[in-house]
Amino acid sequence: MRTVKMRMAGGLAVAVVVMAGFGATGAVAAPPGTAGPRYTAGSDGAGDPYFPYSGNGGYDVQHYDLALTYTPPAMAPAPLQGSLTGVATIDLVATQDLDRFNLDLRGMDVTRVTVGGKPAAEVEAPAPGDEVDGAAYWQVQDDAARRWELTVQPRPKVKSGKSVRVVVEYRGTTVRPLDVEGALYGWVTTRDGAIVVSEPEGSMTWYPVSDHPTDKATYRFAITVPAGKVAVANGLPHKPAETSDGWTTWFWDAPDQQASYLTTASVGDFELRPTYTSTSGIPIVDAVDANLTANQLNTTNASLALQPAMIDFFESRFGPYPFNSYGAIVDDDSVGYALETQTRPVYSGSAGQGTVAHELAHQWFGNAVSPLRWQDIWLNEGWATYAAWLWTDDRGGTTAQQAYNSWYAPARTAAYWSFQIGDPGDLGLFATQVYNRGAATLHALRVEVGDEAFFEGARLWVERFNDGAATSADFQSVYEEVSGEDLDAFFQIWLWDQVKPPATWTL
Repeated sequence: MRTVKMRMAGGLAVAVVVMAGFGATGAVAAPPGTAGPRYTAGSDGAGDPYFPYSGNGGYDVQHYDLALTYTPPAMAPAPLQGSLTGVATIDLVATQDLDRFNLDLRGMDVTRVTVGGKPAAEVEAPAPGDEVDGAAYWQVQDDAARRWELTVQPRPKVKSGKSVRVVVEYRGTTVRPLDVEGALYGWVTTRDGAIVVSEPEGSMTWYPVSDHPTDKATYRFAITVPAGKVAVANGLPHKPAETSDGWTTWFWDAPDQQASYLTTASVGDFELRPTYTSTSGIPIVDAVDANLTANQLNTTNASLALQPAMIDFFESRFGPYPFNSYGAIVDDDSVGYALETQTRPVYSGSAGQGTVAHELAHQWFGNAVSPLRWQDIWLNEGWATYAAWLWTDDRGGTTAQQAYNSWYAPARTAAYWSFQIGDPGDLGLFATQVYNRGAATLHALRVEVGDEAFFEGARLWVERFNDGAATSADFQSVYEEVSGEDLDAFFQIWLWDQVKPPATWTL
C-alpha cells in the first residue's frame, strides 16, 4: 500500500539465479501414461487482469540474491541519472515441463545469462511461432503494452519439479520511472542516491523478477555504493559493511517470504541508527536522512519513537508481528507517498504518526497476506487505514466510530459513491475510496459481527494466509466462519453497490 498517495543513471549489471515453480498460469506437463513430457513455454504473465504481463508462469521463485553496485547522480554525467551494476542470483523450482520462461525486467540491458551454470546466447526476439536453436535469451521492451520481458530458453529443458539456478547479468541507467498512473515508482534516482518503492510492479526496474505478489520469495542483498553513502534494504544486516578503495558494501538478509513489490534497496545520506526492540523482542532499525529540516526531524523522531508501542498494540489485535525485524527509511527527497516496504517502510520527507501506524499495520495486511490479484487492494489499504483509526482511538483521540461517522456524514458526489472498491481498476488502485471506504467497510463489518468475531477474524486471516496471497472472497469466507453469518449482502453493499451504503452502521 502507498500511504500518502491516497492520494492520503549509468550502467547496470546484475546476475540473477532462478529456481522455477510458479504454476498459476502457463502450460502443464503431460499426465502420467502419455507419450512423455511436453515441454512448453511458461506464461508471460501471472494472470492478473490489471497487469497481464506482470509476474510469470511455469515456475516458483524460492530466493533472490542481489549484488548491486550503484553510482548516484553526483558521480554520473547526467543529473538525476545513476549507474547500476550487479549480480542477481535467483533460485526457482519448475512447476511445469519448461521449454522457456520469462523474467520481468524494464529498461535494463542483459549482458549474460546462465542456467544451471550453462551459458545462453543472446538472440533477437523471435517472431511468434519461430523456433530458436539452443540455449538462448532475448528481451522485449514494449512501453505501450507495458510488457517488459526477459525470455530465457534453457538447454537442457527444465523438467517439472526441478530446482534451477539462473544467473542474469544486466546493466542500465537508472532514471525516475513512472507507474501506470504516472506516479514515480521503482528505482527512483534522487539527488543523493535512490528511493526504491515498487508498488505495484516496479521491482522490474532494478532487477529481473517474477513481479507479482503471488510469487513470494526470500532475499539477500549486497549493495555497493560510494563510501559515505548508506544502502538500506529489507530484513537485518547479515554482516558489517565493508569499505575498500572508496566503495562500501552493505549486506542485508530478508529470510521471510516477501512479495517483490515490497523489496527496497534505498541509497542516500542516511544515519543508520542503533538497533532497539519492541516488547516482544522485534529488532527495529531506522535509517534517517541526515539532511531533514528541523521540523521534519522533530516530526520523524516523535513518530518513530512510538514504533515499539505500535507493535505492541497491533500484536494485541492482530497476532504476533509476522517478520524478523522492523524499522524505517526516511528520505529528504520525495516520491509523494510512503510505502510499506517489508520490515522497513520508506517515508518521503518525514514520517508522521498516522502514516507510521498505517505502514506498520501493512506488515500484517498486505505484506504477510498479500492480494492474490491487484483488484483486491482494498484489503491492503482499507486495513492499514482502519488500523490507524484503531491506534488513534486507543491513544484517546478520535474513536473508530467517530472516524467512521465523519467519513459517512458529508455529502459526496454520485461519482464518489459509484466507485467500486472491490474492482477499482488499474487507474484506481490508490483512489481515496480504496483507503477510506475500505476502512469504513471494516468498521461496518465490526459493527455487524461484533468485536469478538471481528478481531478473531483478523487474527485468523493472517494466520491462515500468512506468507501467501488471498482474495476478497477468501476474506468473506473467514468472517462467515468466525461469525456464523451469511455476509453476501453485506459485502455486496460495501464492495460492489454503486450508491452510498445505508446508515445501518452509523451509531
